[in-house]
Amino acid sequence: MSEKNINSSYNNESITSLKGADRVRLRPSVIFGSDSIEGCQHSVFEILSNSIDEAREGFGNKIDIKVFKDNSISIKDYGRGIPVDYNQKEERFNWELVFCELYAGGKYSNNSGENYEFSLGLNGLGTCATQYSSEYMDVIVFRDGYKYELHFEKGENIGGLTKTKTSQKETGTEIIWRPDKEVFTDINIPISYFKDILKKQAIVNAGLTFELYDENTDETSIFVYENGIKDYISEINNDKGFTDIQYYETETSGRDREDKPEYKLKFQTAFCFNNDSNLIEYYHNSSFLEYGGSPDKAVKTAFVFAIDKYIKNNGLYKKDEKKITFSDIEDSLILVINSFSTMTSYENQTKKSITNKFIQDAMSDYFKHQLEVYFIENKIEADKIANQVLANKRSRETAEKTRVSIRKKLTGNIDINNRVEKFVNCRSKDVTKREIYIVEGDSALGSCKLGRNAEFQAIMPVRGKILNCLKADYNKIFANSIITDLLKVLGCGVEIKSKHNSDLNSFDITQLKWDKVIICTDADVDGFQIRTLILTMLYRLVPSLIKEKKVYIAESPLYEITAGKNTFFAYSDNEKTQILSKIKGKYKIQRSKGLGENQPEMMWETTMNPKTRRLILVTPDTVEKTQEKFELLLGENLKGRKEYIEEYGHLYIDLSDIS
Repeated sequence: MSEKNINSSYNNESITSLKGADRVRLRPSVIFGSDSIEGCQHSVFEILSNSIDEAREGFGNKIDIKVFKDNSISIKDYGRGIPVDYNQKEERFNWELVFCELYAGGKYSNNSGENYEFSLGLNGLGTCATQYSSEYMDVIVFRDGYKYELHFEKGENIGGLTKTKTSQKETGTEIIWRPDKEVFTDINIPISYFKDILKKQAIVNAGLTFELYDENTDETSIFVYENGIKDYISEINNDKGFTDIQYYETETSGRDREDKPEYKLKFQTAFCFNNDSNLIEYYHNSSFLEYGGSPDKAVKTAFVFAIDKYIKNNGLYKKDEKKITFSDIEDSLILVINSFSTMTSYENQTKKSITNKFIQDAMSDYFKHQLEVYFIENKIEADKIANQVLANKRSRETAEKTRVSIRKKLTGNIDINNRVEKFVNCRSKDVTKREIYIVEGDSALGSCKLGRNAEFQAIMPVRGKILNCLKADYNKIFANSIITDLLKVLGCGVEIKSKHNSDLNSFDITQLKWDKVIICTDADVDGFQIRTLILTMLYRLVPSLIKEKKVYIAESPLYEITAGKNTFFAYSDNEKTQILSKIKGKYKIQRSKGLGENQPEMMWETTMNPKTRRLILVTPDTVEKTQEKFELLLGENLKGRKEYIEEYGHLYIDLSDIS
């Protein structure tokens, strides 16, 4: 036997249990789901939920929340005030039950029709658990003509209950506390958490006002939705939906199983269809259900059933076409469900999902019926919904095919030297030195190849006119070999914003193989167009390269001026005039030829030598203006383009051949 086995024993004295505050302080993740900032946030919500329950019972219509610089928090309501005085029935003070006893509270008989019938803070843990996990907590209660005060430190009461007579008529509870760093790894709750949670609570508690004060910024924010989810859906829809907003509410009762008790369920829902925005949110007893559970399953079942049935009955499916899925519906759906029940089965204490079978079945049946009636009574809207869902489905299926295709093209370990036609690599492996010149055609490839420094300069020719990526969809873009070759050579993947093609997003700037991406085209109309199309491609598919200052344009000289043994290059008419003013004697001037006709020495001197070339950086602050100009000149705005050409077209006429 090992020494460990000899000296170790496991007997009746080996079993221990955590007592008092240690039940929370040593194991906060058991109660709050985490010992990090998420758990700390949930401890705040437990206090807030009690004030919300009071307001929903009809006591108080405002809750004040203050967040202080030292990470302490104050929540004040105007309800009846927590009962904290002596409880004859329990033969203990109520404050002991509320603040020092887990699983104690006034909400366990909520299915009997008494207090807190539809309660947010249901499990009897919240107030006590938050008190246990606090560095300190002060409680001030006004009720029954008295002011009651309590003080706690690290889960222990200090000084008992102070009770003084007061003439204040207003009742309510204020709790001020600071989460304990000994319990949570982080107590610096961002103000964004408070704003998010208070907005959500305002949405599902119509007419209840939340006032948030942030001491760090000395700012006050107010959250209120007078008509609850109706106002919220209108806000998200923003008058851009292609259907009217539908609002339903109902109340029923039932059982999760035959041998289980019957309980009440009521819920309200609002939804519409919109192609600019989509949103699905579920709330139960005011708690935001991040993962949904029963309501989510009900919505998916009912909406797929009803819309699929309508599509079939109206012959809108193509022959042998696959059935729609919920993802095709949710792409265009804005929906909020606000439900309440007198009995709730939460997946865990954090209340992010519910599992009640009756709630799922009741909602599913209700939505199936309501949608069927809605489609019958509103055929025009029903047709719009069906056709849009089918369009979403077909777009998704096409995107899936594209995804497989493009990943084959852009991934793999094959050397780009062998898989990209006519690409000429450089020798250096040092990404901080490597440059890629994107040039126009095979002739430019030849002169650039001979004129470059092969140590750090690579050449990628563009054969013919590149596709206009502003007009084309992703399927056409990724079917274009010029574009896919360019993406292979860049090596950093693509940035995709389309919801149906989001899985194609593979951008990683650390995989970019080049320090500079240089566009080098002729200084003529065709060259300008090709340059613009390449920039458009980069802007559409890898915009971060522009933001990170990786993209340049190589300026080509307009004129070559020879005077004796000296040759000068002018990049503009002004430069030409300046050069000519300094030349004494005879000179010869000619318009520069295309890149492909230039001698390698000239290419090196004018376009490729880092000491003498001129590069124009495509800067981040020009991206927005560039986008506007791209969309005007290359997008779908035909009227705007015509007006622009009429006003500015004369500035772009090539006058070089006019004598």
